[in-house]
Amino acid sequence: MSSFYSRKILPGLLTCACSSPPMMKQRAKIVPRASGRVLELGIGMGLNLAFYNPAAVTTVVGVDPSPELLALAEAAPRAPGLAVEVAEGTAEALPFEDGSFDTVVCTFTLCSVHTPAAALTEARRVLKPGGEFLFCEHGLAPDADVARWQRFWDPLWSRMAGGCHIIRPVAAALPAAGLKVDWLETMYLPGTPRIAGWNEWGRAVAA
Repeated sequence: MSSFYSRKILPGLLTCACSSPPMMKQRAKIVPRASGRVLELGIGMGLNLAFYNPAAVTTVVGVDPSPELLALAEAAPRAPGLAVEVAEGTAEALPFEDGSFDTVVCTFTLCSVHTPAAALTEARRVLKPGGEFLFCEHGLAPDADVARWQRFWDPLWSRMAGGCHIIRPVAAALPAAGLKVDWLETMYLPGTPRIAGWNEWGRAVAA
């Protein structure tokens, strides 16, 4: 059974943090590139829905393990005509057939899944050959001093932030799942503490 904190307090905290101007600007760099039948891993509060192009997307299917967050996603703003379906589920065990999506969108999600490698393997499984994996994630910084503080704070951070971890690699983890990165950009997000601000975004193709 979920705690009072996770049911009543955490969704509001996550909404505030994940809708910060720097994070929303990053979402705007990635989400409009999606096309065809789209799967969004960890749709959460539905913050990405406003950025999808309904002229390029047939359907957005969003999965998330939190009923509380899915309720927020159902009511989230989106472009008129955008078809959206949401379903409770985990990224590590997707209830979809092999090769059933043209695009998988993953923004600020790999930090909080239980098993990132399994989630990436599932993303590759449900993508059509040549399908796109569009990602924007925060994770382990390349600078030793920042990474040291990330490792120090990660246990407390994950408890307070609903299982979010700040020490996970991002793009480096994709090839093992059969996802070939062909576009990658990186930076520290402005106005964000460096321990949580290292951001990697780009595209990988299902090999």
